[in-house]
Amino acid sequence: MSRVDFYILPTDSDNARLQFACRIADKAMRSGRQTFINAPSERESRQLDKLLWTFSQGSFVPHRIIGPDETEPAREPVVIGRGQEPGGGHWNVMINLATEVPEFFSRYERVVELVDADQGRRKHGRERYRFYRDRGCELNTHRM
Repeated sequence: MSRVDFYILPTDSDNARLQFACRIADKAMRSGRQTFINAPSERESRQLDKLLWTFSQGSFVPHRIIGPDETEPAREPVVIGRGQEPGGGHWNVMINLATEVPEFFSRYERVVELVDADQGRRKHGRERYRFYRDRGCELNTHRM
């Protein structure tokens, strides 16, 4: 069963939410975990792509964006996608930035959900919390 960690961020800034996702991906990579970031849109995928190069001085997180019809197994430690599973390897962590829970969430040992102060995202975050709770996942909440 997946462990699900909800990080509650104090601002409603898109940039702060994406920066936090980069920090978690970097930490996961440094501990040897394969990470999939489930982005809600092409725009946010591109923003994450840029941020993973620049979010922290001196930091580099090897990554790539995968498309919906991707057949090549992903070998990078961090992969950004939009609702599709990355191929190849064993993926340990999923950072879900989308409003819905992907069908394949249970494939991951750990799921990270980022919820900020935006009222719409908070509402969707509560719905995802209930979804995971109803499936018996181990839930943790971290107020940042």
